[in-house]
Amino acid sequence: SQQCSVVIQGEGSIAHCVLIVCLSAVCGITPLNTRIVGGQNAPPGNWPWQASLQTSGSHFCGGSLINSQWVLTAAHCFPSIPARLTVSLGLQSLQGSNPNGVSRTVTQIIVNPNYNAIANDNDICLLQLSSPVTFTDFIVPVCLAAPGSTFFSGVSSWVTGWGTIASGVSLPPPENLMEVNVPIVGNRECNCNYGVGSITNNMICAGLRAGGKDSCQGDSGGPLVSKQGSRWILGGIVSFGNGCAQPNFPGVYTRVSQYQSWINSQITSSQPGFVTFTSTGTDSDLSISCPGLPPPPTTLPPTTTAKPVVCGQAPMNYILEGSSVATAGMWPWMASLQRNGSHMCGGTLVAVDSVLSNANCFSSSPTPSEWTVVLGRLKQNGSNPFEVTLNVTNITLSNLNGSNVAVLHLSTQPSLSNYIQPICLDNGRTFVLGSTCWAAGWNSGQGGVEQVLQEFETLVENCGNGSSSDSICTRTFTLEKGDSGGPLMCKLGDSWFQAAVLSAGNTTRQTRDAVMQFPKLSTFETFLARTVGFLSPASNSTNNTSASNSTNATLPNITASNGGATPAHSLVFLFFHLLVFSTCLQLFS
Repeated sequence: SQQCSVVIQGEGSIAHCVLIVCLSAVCGITPLNTRIVGGQNAPPGNWPWQASLQTSGSHFCGGSLINSQWVLTAAHCFPSIPARLTVSLGLQSLQGSNPNGVSRTVTQIIVNPNYNAIANDNDICLLQLSSPVTFTDFIVPVCLAAPGSTFFSGVSSWVTGWGTIASGVSLPPPENLMEVNVPIVGNRECNCNYGVGSITNNMICAGLRAGGKDSCQGDSGGPLVSKQGSRWILGGIVSFGNGCAQPNFPGVYTRVSQYQSWINSQITSSQPGFVTFTSTGTDSDLSISCPGLPPPPTTLPPTTTAKPVVCGQAPMNYILEGSSVATAGMWPWMASLQRNGSHMCGGTLVAVDSVLSNANCFSSSPTPSEWTVVLGRLKQNGSNPFEVTLNVTNITLSNLNGSNVAVLHLSTQPSLSNYIQPICLDNGRTFVLGSTCWAAGWNSGQGGVEQVLQEFETLVENCGNGSSSDSICTRTFTLEKGDSGGPLMCKLGDSWFQAAVLSAGNTTRQTRDAVMQFPKLSTFETFLARTVGFLSPASNSTNNTSASNSTNATLPNITASNGGATPAHSLVFLFFHLLVFSTCLQLFS
């Protein structure tokens, strides 16, 4: 049921890799709504997300299609569970022929747990359809207003539905879908209209001061939409009002932008497209005042300069000699990549919103909505007080000959802490022979009942004759399927760098002593620079190749690396050693 498009990009002169863009690419587009709407009867296909909620064949509320299997509506439509509940989409009228219409039964009704029927607060509900619908010109999901959206007073909006055309006046046959254009009314003004305290931040109002245009009974649960560019964005859900179209009593709607977290917590696949609606100009609502209404904010909060994000820091990393079991925060960039709630592969946090893993993990399932990323986790079974679970918005695969890597872009940025930090990526550093490196990962055969994160100590070895400079070799250690995508990591100076991405099917070279061979992460430098960039380590004491071999991309709030310039104090240190050596020679001569 996932509605996705595939874009190709990647390495070399022929760009290839898979970038999967999902519901946000198709929501809110109305192929048949290309005119300025002025009438009352909505032409067919003008509002292709409009749903009719029906019980025993009779319409009682509206709703909005938000993906192929979910409809958003109002909680007050369900004071009880109705008999024979169905949802109809693609309808033009409630009577007569609807050649573009489809109907589904409802398998799940999810009322927001904070719904307050007395205060009309959090008036929002999700309906899961019995099976997905196919998108057509007449059935399209609407985009949802994302958190941070601004709807200033006067913003043009449209309400649609099959409700009464006045209080107590039914819609005449054939009961065509109706539409009305109403401006947004600011929450301060709306509070003055209804009584200070009646309108919460979870509500948005729309209507004319003179009245005459409004939603009404039977429109409940239906959409209030505004257009931004080529997309229609659902800003509100028809909730309540004082009568219908009364002067100085605008309609009150549930403010959709307040509910992204709740909606995404209920819809785990093919998540709706959230788009930030931004008003231009100034907010005239700030000039509204009435008795009891607190004054508007007069000063902006002080601006703070964000600290640059650095990589490779592990404040809780206390390596115990001989231990194979990690402790909380030891490897704070470790990510558990999960499909349908089960750990499938490892990964590493490499930017504020990106996780690196092995491309093979996604060979059978490249759909982003099927995956989640868990950060801050120690145990696959048991309590993890520091973990967060994030959704994946797209998966980008490199496309070199041989092994490949994958970058997962996260829906939100995690808060960094001692237990969640990004690791530095190797973009041309030297890991000298004999230096100690570590691998870490989860697999079902290790870590006891709780499947605690396992760590493996190893040494950098010579890859032998005929080996490529694009490879790094280590002493052998056991890798299982669940370890794939995790890191081979080495400490340079004060920072940890990822030297390679693990693969359970890695190459073992038969030299005098068998070694494991991995493609160096620097092999993917061009791909990684374009896809995620390179974070700077906290210290510049790490060794690096010449600046001509180093590519650094600057990300928001991230400072670019200086390429590892030699600190001036190292020259003084060298001179001191030469002086001591000269003195010793004189003593023993």
